[in-house]
Amino acid sequence: MAAVLTRPTPGTVQCFGRKKTAVAVAYCKPGRGLIKVNGAPIELIRPEMLRLKAFEPILLAGRSRFKDIDMRIRVRGGGKTSQIYSIRQAIAKSLVAYYQKYVDEAAKKEVKEIFGRYDRTLLVADPHAAASPRSLAVAVPARVSRSRTVELRRDLLLEAISISPTWLHVQYTMRFLLG
Repeated sequence: MAAVLTRPTPGTVQCFGRKKTAVAVAYCKPGRGLIKVNGAPIELIRPEMLRLKAFEPILLAGRSRFKDIDMRIRVRGGGKTSQIYSIRQAIAKSLVAYYQKYVDEAAKKEVKEIFGRYDRTLLVADPHAAASPRSLAVAVPARVSRSRTVELRRDLLLEAISISPTWLHVQYTMRFLLG
């Protein structure tokens, strides 16, 4: 079955939030203060620490600003943390857009200022992407390695020759070090 594109009803605002590959789309319309994420109330988001992150725009702006609007948020892609960050961004952006379109400009500026002062990523997407895996490029060939023990023995031999140049001593040292 093909997806059907529908226009938002009058009085609604549609905004999105992004973090890495997660995308959250928030539909904001006049209502009773309900906020749902993928059909479930926002209060049911697990784990608890991430739920608190999703609540940040609501707590910053105040519940009173959300009492007359309903938000329905759909989120896809990414991991749990990226989804939460995209949800909080979608909530903040849709509230600002709703206030700009249907409430006065002064209230919109006030809300935008509150969000901007707290955390800029509530309104502006973080451009970082997930790190791409290494390409299948050929690795740099390794240098030819020499044995450390042979080098050390050679250095000791040269040192022994410089200390006592008598042939007997050199012969004894060579036999000891190399043999």
